[in-house]
Amino acid sequence: MAKTLTQERIDEILKLDLDQRYKYLVKEVVENREIWILTDEHGCVMLNTEDEDCVPVWPNEEFAQEWATGEWEHCKPEAIGLNKWHSRWTNGLLDDELSIVAFPNTDLEGVVLFPDEFDFDLTNQAKKQKR
Repeated sequence: MAKTLTQERIDEILKLDLDQRYKYLVKEVVENREIWILTDEHGCVMLNTEDEDCVPVWPNEEFAQEWATGEWEHCKPEAIGLNKWHSRWTNGLLDDELSIVAFPNTDLEGVVLFPDEFDFDLTNQAKKQKR
């Protein structure tokens, strides 16, 4: 189970640049064995870039919860177990031609990548942590 983050630690993490936030996301997801999305009565919340429809993902509940404001205030953070992510979500997102926006901040800045690229990075991180 994930540890609760202090507001000080949350603020510190949000100051990281895109690449550092992505690395934090991958490490936390593997360590905690869960990834966070936002959902509403229609399912998973989506973001749109100029080129892609994306599912935003976060490393911890606290960061997903920060997004549940304004037009998304009715949304709830939901954890997806890492095994379920590997077995169902990666292929499902690929089949639906959806990308992932990894750990977007409130300025809508996040790394956009294909689900199989994200899966690859998660798998590599898991191998590193087993050493």
